[in-house]
Amino acid sequence: MSANGFSSPVHKPETLRIVHILRAPMGGVLRHVRDLALAHAKLGHEVGIICDTSGPAGYNEALLEQLEPHLSLGITRTAMSRSVGPSDITSTIKIRNLIKSLRPDVVHGHGAKGGVYARICGSLISTDHGRPARLYSPHGGSLHFDPASKNGKIYFIIEKSLERLTDCLCFVADFEANAYRSKVGTPKCPSRVIYNGLAEDEFEPITLADDAADFLFIGEMRMLKGPDLMLRALSRLKAEGAQNISAVMVGEGPDREEIHTLIKERELQTNVTLRPPMSARTAFSLAKTVVMPSRAEAMPYIILEALAAQRPLIATNVGGIPEIFGKAKDVLIEPDVDSLTARMRFASQNPDDFMARMPDHTDLKREFSIDTMSNWVLEAYYKAKSRRK
Repeated sequence: MSANGFSSPVHKPETLRIVHILRAPMGGVLRHVRDLALAHAKLGHEVGIICDTSGPAGYNEALLEQLEPHLSLGITRTAMSRSVGPSDITSTIKIRNLIKSLRPDVVHGHGAKGGVYARICGSLISTDHGRPARLYSPHGGSLHFDPASKNGKIYFIIEKSLERLTDCLCFVADFEANAYRSKVGTPKCPSRVIYNGLAEDEFEPITLADDAADFLFIGEMRMLKGPDLMLRALSRLKAEGAQNISAVMVGEGPDREEIHTLIKERELQTNVTLRPPMSARTAFSLAKTVVMPSRAEAMPYIILEALAAQRPLIATNVGGIPEIFGKAKDVLIEPDVDSLTARMRFASQNPDDFMARMPDHTDLKREFSIDTMSNWVLEAYYKAKSRRK
């Protein structure tokens, strides 16, 4: 893991009051925040979360309910719009007051909106210990935009202007750090790359259900994640003669209706089963091979979770995914229908050979652990707080 100047993770005796801010409590960002919050709470730190009121129903909300009893500063919900608009002024005032009431030593923003609120609102308050340390983790977010696009230009100007309010940038992958340097510029504030991590029990193998399907897609139902690519590949394989090919798609998202339409257009109603959000390990038992055909990513948890659970995985060569696969990155494909169809065909016809091409399980376990991640982030908090003093 790239520590960018850290000598080693160090546990400090000083108790911190830590507040995480994220807009949508869902997916990998929620998973990341949950793991950090629980790990630091177990070490005796006081932790809280501020997030949007409109979290997706089902698994994500259940996750928050399970998490809240462990957080001494609680979970506070307040409206945060996805796009930039006049409502941001009202939200900024509310979030500033919420942060002030929690008296944090550290404010950590996640995702583009969470990063804006954490740094601006964190700069507008002062606690008993002075102004809180302000950290930001993009998690992809605005970095997915094309720098030549109108939105990209706006967001990258905002990102650059907020650096002076940032005590540390925490990237989850070298790819993300490089994307920031390329699109925003070399950071003038301190920055670190700290990989996501998994718990010990997540490295245990999964037992398949007796009626397991051939393929599984799990994640947010949006075209960026490539669910349409999997459906088109399934359609081709079916046309080749695999009439009984089957798949399960788990998740919710803004493009779910388009996915429904595509299933009907491709006449895949008897081949594809749609399921609501559920835990990754539960979903992994539903199919023989996991398919994650993302068009863009940062450091996706679902990739780590599938490999840790020792599931064969078809994934794309985007974002920080090659960093997870390491020496096995040659097995990755481009996010297009031709490549995906060929790899799904190979995986179904040669399951043992395909599984043998997955990353080494021991290396994966050593590189991507929650303890390693939480220790490095905690060290970043102490260093940022020290600089604030």
